[in-house]
Amino acid sequence: MARPRSTTLTEGEQRIMEVLWELGEASVQQVTDALAEREGIAYTTALTMLRILNEKGFVDYRKEGKAHVYLPKVSREEARRSAVHHLLKRFFGGKPQALAQHLLQVGDVDTEELERLRTEVRKAKGKGRRTSR
Repeated sequence: MARPRSTTLTEGEQRIMEVLWELGEASVQQVTDALAEREGIAYTTALTMLRILNEKGFVDYRKEGKAHVYLPKVSREEARRSAVHHLLKRFFGGKPQALAQHLLQVGDVDTEELERLRTEVRKAKGKGRRTSR
């Protein structure tokens, strides 16, 4: 039985999305050329991944002559939000505080960064966002 298609971006898909976010829109050849500078990708691989991204709703396209020009339907921020939501749900029981605690435990967070985080928590409280202790 085939594995269900992910609703979040895979690593390869994200690399293609980074090109589209950077350029605004691109043909398969332009994506291939941009990624060739970084790590190399075959034209057919880029084409297949762009089709998958279209099926998943991350990109749209229009025909321009014989070529398809792809453009992002999802912003970088929307993709980031979706990925974090998926991570929270899958590994942290949907609890942001569990993720934050994990990051503080495994991360190298200095006193200055902790103070910036405290400031952000205070701002979130002031805006009426739900925060937990």
